[in-house]
Amino acid sequence: MNIAKILESDFLHLISFFNFENAITAAFYADQNLNLISTNKNFESLFKKGIELKSQNLLTLLANLGVEQKIITDFRTTLNKDGKVLIPQIEIKLNDKIHYFSLLSTKTKSSITDILSGVQGQFIDRTAETILKQENEELISLNQQAYESLREKNKKLEKISNRLAKYLSPQIYKNIFETESEQTNDYKRKKLTVFFSDIKGFTDLSDSLDPDLLAELVNEYLSAMTDIALKHGGTIDKFIGDAILVFFGDPESHGLKKDASNCLSMAIAMQNKVAELDRDWREDRGISEGLNVRMGISTGYCTVGNFGSVQRVDYTVLGSTVNLASRLESICQPKKILVAPETKTLLEKEFKFEAKEAVELKGFNKPIVPYQYVDLKKTTSPEILKGDVVDIILKQPGDIESILYELKSLQKDYEEKLFQTVSNKKNKK
Repeated sequence: MNIAKILESDFLHLISFFNFENAITAAFYADQNLNLISTNKNFESLFKKGIELKSQNLLTLLANLGVEQKIITDFRTTLNKDGKVLIPQIEIKLNDKIHYFSLLSTKTKSSITDILSGVQGQFIDRTAETILKQENEELISLNQQAYESLREKNKKLEKISNRLAKYLSPQIYKNIFETESEQTNDYKRKKLTVFFSDIKGFTDLSDSLDPDLLAELVNEYLSAMTDIALKHGGTIDKFIGDAILVFFGDPESHGLKKDASNCLSMAIAMQNKVAELDRDWREDRGISEGLNVRMGISTGYCTVGNFGSVQRVDYTVLGSTVNLASRLESICQPKKILVAPETKTLLEKEFKFEAKEAVELKGFNKPIVPYQYVDLKKTTSPEILKGDVVDIILKQPGDIESILYELKSLQKDYEEKLFQTVSNKKNKK
């Protein structure tokens, strides 16, 4: 073998970097001043045709490829300092399109000859993965924006939903938001128990009170009645001024008898609460007329569903049973409860009623015998024994509300007597 041939620089470069052409990266070898000595075809394809690569300076070529000057300066500084450098990403414009590469370079050194002392490096094409990463980041950003937008809309929807809940009975609200069907013409005919109440003399009262005080009193009254209705499972149909329409048996039912029982228990609780509000109106608000509420209950077949126009519908009940509850309420004495014959028949084993004289009611062909619920708290008194013990005899399940009311009254009377006793002792001194 020709020794002189082996020692030629071109031959040394050839045998030292024989695998350049097999590399899938754009590989190059340069001298210590970064003048290119050897490159493979992948490297040459990065440049426009007609550009002579051999002996060209690598830094100049990087500038021709559109690489930022700061990156070029950092590349040279790091290479001189550390002997190697890795630039994770540089942008190179090829055929009017931006491509992304990683640039790896390291200084080479040979103990045999200075010819092999230089800089070896390669460009690794990262275009596909970089674009994919950018698309993923963009997608993540869009998803985040969509999530934020959805969260804001959910907040608005929740606010609207909470406001809407105040206009609807919980059962109706639940039915609307849990039913996928958009049909509004859904009607049923079924037996319900219907409750009607209003405040006696409300028109005169509203004309004599300051509007703000009137609103405060009415809202307080309706809020208290609403709480009681919901606790007993009633579906609040509507408020008509001071009047309240509640029905039991739809959209949820516990059976005809239980629905009727819940309705009457609700009415009893309401009248007990009215008694508390009545004292407050008289003693603390200075309203001499106080609060007097009439209540009527009837049981029978009703048509229940969505009624109204194309623009607006109400979930309500129609039928003679509703009319009967309204008529009974109109003839009822204040602070009393009148029930229809069918309601009385369902509940006579559980509650005590007193028959009233048959009356002719508008819209009904035959006279109807109304039944007044007998409020046992007015006919029996708990026996108070010596000491601080109160004996209470529970005669009917419906007496519970009355007993609670009586206990509150006893407590108030005891506090008043105690206060009076203390005052008298002070005066004697």
